[in-house]
Formats: sequence, C-alpha cells, structure tokens
Amino acid sequence: MNGFSGTCGTNALAYDAAGKGRTPWARSDKRGLFVTASRSLPLAEASEAEALFRFETGAPEAVRSALGMNATRVGDAFVLSVRNDPTQFWSKALGFGRTSPVTSELIAEVCAFYRAEGTPLAVLQLAPSVIPEDWAEICAREGIVGGSSWVKLVGEVDEVVARADAPDRKRADGIRVAPVAPGDAERWASVMMDAFGMPGEHLRAMAAASVTDPDWSPHGAWLDGELVGAGTVHHGGEAGQMFGGAVLPHARNRGGQTELLAARARAAAEFGCRLLVAETGAETDGSHNSSLHNMLRLGFEVAYERRNWVWRPKS
Repeated sequence: MNGFSGTCGTNALAYDAAGKGRTPWARSDKRGLFVTASRSLPLAEASEAEALFRFETGAPEAVRSALGMNATRVGDAFVLSVRNDPTQFWSKALGFGRTSPVTSELIAEVCAFYRAEGTPLAVLQLAPSVIPEDWAEICAREGIVGGSSWVKLVGEVDEVVARADAPDRKRADGIRVAPVAPGDAERWASVMMDAFGMPGEHLRAMAAASVTDPDWSPHGAWLDGELVGAGTVHHGGEAGQMFGGAVLPHARNRGGQTELLAARARAAAEFGCRLLVAETGAETDGSHNSSLHNMLRLGFEVAYERRNWVWRPKS
C-alpha cells in the first residue's frame, strides 16, 4: 500500500492478548440494558478497530492502491483512509480512549492525516464515555458534525450459542448456512457488498481477500443453491467481532441473518472467544432495525449508543 504506516501492522495485533483471565464484562440494569464494567470499553472498541483494520488492509496491494488506501495510528486510535471509496463508508477513525484520553491535539492530528490524504469524508467513532468536555469546540475548529448513531452490542459466546442451539428456536425457512470455501470468495464478496448497497469491483476484491485470512471465519447463506447471504467474524483473542452480516433483498424475512449470527457465534467459540461484539444502526422514532432485534433475541445486549462524527475538509 502506498505510504502505509509500518507501525500500524505491528500494533494492530497487540490486542490478541487482551484479557487472558475472565473479564468482568458487564451486568444488566433494571431496563435490561448492558452496563459496562471497567474493562468493557477497551475490549469492545479494540475488537471493532482491529477487525476493520484487518478487513481493509488485507486487500491485495493493487486493490489498496486503486482505492487510495492508507492508514496510521494516532495515540491508540486506528485511522483508516480510503480516498477513492465510491460509498464514502470505509474511511474511519476508531478505537479512541482505550489507553489514553482523547484530546484536542489528538483529534487535530487525525484530521491533519485526512487532509494530507485528500480524504473527502471520514467518520470518527468515539464511545460516549471518552468524549472530552471541550468536544463542541474541537468539532467547530476541525469541521466535524454529528451524524447517525450506532448501537454497540456485546454477548457472552456461551449464551449466544446456547440460544442459537435451543430446540425451540425457530429455524430458517429453506436457508442453509455454511463456511465459505476460497472458490466462493468472489461471489460471497459480491453478495455482501450488494446486500449493503456498496458497488465497486475494488470493494468486492477487498472483501474477498478476507476469505483466506485465518483470523476470519466467513459464512454464507444459500437458498435453493443460490448464495444469498454473507457474514464473517474476526476472532482476536477473547473477542469475536461480528462483521458484514446481510442477506439479499429477495431472500430476507426467512431467518437467514439469524442463522448467519448463530453460525459465526459457533465459529468464535471454536476459536476460544468468550465474548462477541457487534454494531448496528440505532433505532429512531418510528424505525425498526431487524438486525438489532435478531441479535437481542440471541442474547446480545446493548452496551451503548455511539454517535458517528463526520469530518469533511473545510472549503
């Protein structure tokens, strides 16, 4: 990758060793929401950041070059730029505040990186507990505005697998879920990107490259012999990070996404993960997110809602 920071590849793998003992992960409050314990935030944010870093930078060099991809570390944050991304989704800075506080200087350095890369839009993802008191002033100075919110979910692997395998759980209607073989990588990647409405051959190639990475467990959903759903899980030490689970429109409402969640939870268990981490869009008034409710039914719980902070270069 052109100009890729060598330190990122080294430090990115440091989180595989996180939490060797059993983490006092969380407890439920009276509303049934997840109340995070002291070590919850670092592990949940590190899991997502590590997975996104591996998913993007695992693409072949020609793909990274075509997408204008570069990355660096600023403090403990992963900062990823995909300048030529047609969806403007993949340029993200995340993993903030796990080992050091978020400061005005740190955010200024992140934004300077994006300006130097010519990034047209980037999203900064900070857990609410790490946002500094002077955040409004920082946003005004750097040109950052609030966007939509995501929900961070976590679940004990054993609990999710137990619910997935419960005899009384309703199974999918005609859908078969299984691991994806390398020969199906391109089709699997196309299904994933199509299901999320993300066009572009280079994005598909980026996704396809993860199929042969041993730290990922890609799964597909088939309906009448057609590959109609895709999802994967990154297993990094104690945490398994759910990633990219979606089903094509004509195959939805059959339980395929739940089966993809269940299969990936079992895969994470086989790799020794104790916790599962996932993100999905937060519900707003009058909206319904089926993905969120599918995860809640399988034993995931909400850790917190996290605002997406959108940066654009000032004109």
